[in-house]
Amino acid sequence: MWAAIKARLTGRTPAPAASTSTSTPAPVSGGSPFAEGLLSRGIDEAKLEDVLDELEIVLLQSDVALPVVERIRKDLRKSLAGKRLRWGIDVDAAVKSSLEASIRSLLSKPPLDLIEAARKAEKKPYIVLFVGVNGTGKTTTVAKLAMRLRDAGLGVVIAAGDTFRAGAIEQLLVHGERLGIRVIRQQEGSDPAAVAYDAVEHARAKGVDVVLIDTAGRQHTNENLIHEAQKIRRVVQPSLTLFVGDALSGNDVVEQAKLFQKSLGVDGLILTKLDADVKGGAALSATFVTGRPILYVGLGQGYQDLAPFDPDWMVRRLFAEGTAG
Repeated sequence: MWAAIKARLTGRTPAPAASTSTSTPAPVSGGSPFAEGLLSRGIDEAKLEDVLDELEIVLLQSDVALPVVERIRKDLRKSLAGKRLRWGIDVDAAVKSSLEASIRSLLSKPPLDLIEAARKAEKKPYIVLFVGVNGTGKTTTVAKLAMRLRDAGLGVVIAAGDTFRAGAIEQLLVHGERLGIRVIRQQEGSDPAAVAYDAVEHARAKGVDVVLIDTAGRQHTNENLIHEAQKIRRVVQPSLTLFVGDALSGNDVVEQAKLFQKSLGVDGLILTKLDADVKGGAALSATFVTGRPILYVGLGQGYQDLAPFDPDWMVRRLFAEGTAG
């Protein structure tokens, strides 16, 4: 992201010519619109707005939602307006520092350690319900998280709640066999809430710590499927509801997360395919519009490729010099 921002800012106004004076050192500038002649006094408000306008264009092109862009503009205006910079200070560095601080603040929601929450839960089993639209990698994410929980010493059972597709049930059975984790299922077309209930009852009877409930990928505008997910929530009363979204879907994942939050209520987010997302706007926007933390990110196809989300890692990735986006 920063590479695109820097290119836009430096391309808009050329760097000022070096001073011929021997008594006063020439300012070092990255060529930002307000760089020339402003290092010895406060940054000019009008030229700051020029910078913010350029910044807004790049952020929108990076799949950052408009409400997030407006928040970032507000943060930077507060941080940079009237700021005095010493001779020799790179103005672009000041913009970058302020932008990093704003994005880190937006990403840093109160953390939720799912494994510790499951381990310390007074009421067993700890029930996790997964929701999201078609094609986000939700079923694979359930299997990845099951392995993390298993490796942490917790007992896990999976409910094959996507009863609309026989393929989804078979996919979970394969994952369960590979991981040595029990999968509770019924026939294709069965009531998903009944499958979830059976899995919870099995866990209670066997002393299993965690139940992970997969659900059918549903479009957030499909009222019948939303009602089905609401029924599952009523029946099993999950400890945690997680929205799984595809980072590559850009602003679509933001709208999906917002509407799932409104209709179902979600406690946290998991974003898949973040390894292929060079823009980063989806992660930034989804957590902002829902007010919920990102718990995990998918970084590949293997079971081990599900990592706890680290805001500092995301900021470093967005601001790495020479990266695309």
